[in-house]
Amino acid sequence: QVQLVESGGGLVQAGESLRLSCAASRNIFSPNTMGWDRQAPGKQRELVAAITSSGSTNYADSVKGRFTISRDNAKNTVYLQMSSLKPEDTAVYYCYVRSPRGTIGGQGTQVTVSS
Repeated sequence: QVQLVESGGGLVQAGESLRLSCAASRNIFSPNTMGWDRQAPGKQRELVAAITSSGSTNYADSVKGRFTISRDNAKNTVYLQMSSLKPEDTAVYYCYVRSPRGTIGGQGTQVTVSS
């Protein structure tokens, strides 16, 4: 069973940046999509960004132009570079991998943006 380990969350001030990382414990069946969801207190979980194994990306409207998703297939790792962070970006961020064999999710990492 592949496991995902997230890192990079923390507390920052509005306008600052953070980079999240999510590493898979072993090679992932291809083709696949790696991505990030988030869930803020009292709100539904929502897609933040996703990237396919061929490099196609998709972003939530609320993060377009501020967040960049990328991946390193050799390291089985997906990254989320978050810039110009806003208090409304505060949430637990979860990475996931979706392949023809199913979907695997991480444990989540807290991102808190203070105003």
